[in-house]
Amino acid sequence: MTRKDLTTSASQDKIVARRAEKARLRVADIMTPNPVTVTPSNAVGTAISLMRAGGFRRLPVVENGRLVGIVTARDLRLASNAPSIVRERWYDNYILQHIPVGDYMTPDPITIAHDSPIAEAARLMRDHKISGLPVMNGDRLVGIVTQTDLLNFLLELLEEEEKAVTD
Repeated sequence: MTRKDLTTSASQDKIVARRAEKARLRVADIMTPNPVTVTPSNAVGTAISLMRAGGFRRLPVVENGRLVGIVTARDLRLASNAPSIVRERWYDNYILQHIPVGDYMTPDPITIAHDSPIAEAARLMRDHKISGLPVMNGDRLVGIVTQTDLLNFLLELLEEEEKAVTD
């Protein structure tokens, strides 16, 4: 075996080891822990403000410590464009402060366990055409995993592969 063969073999071993390590990662390893939440009785305007301030596109809806729904930026756009909303800005704002999130949330959202494989989260999102999943530990909300989290994970994998090949 030549020195080049040994180097190539060692490089391939590193790639295999990195892949095995990444395959053991779980949803909890890439999720956003302790997400900002709203209650069903919070005003739509409050949810909009929280989303804008945090740069979020979805918020879990929690009542008495239990996940009861999820509300997305799209849901809130529908609320703000509802026929009951008049086009005078002051009245729009007044109405948005009095419409509860519970009227526009998706109840009983699809969730994933914190110790599930990352591939399962991707599969659920793809199959159900959703962009985020509340992450549960038993009946307790512990995080949220989004398409962005999955894309960041994929990019990390691809960049590591590229680096390993060029090293």
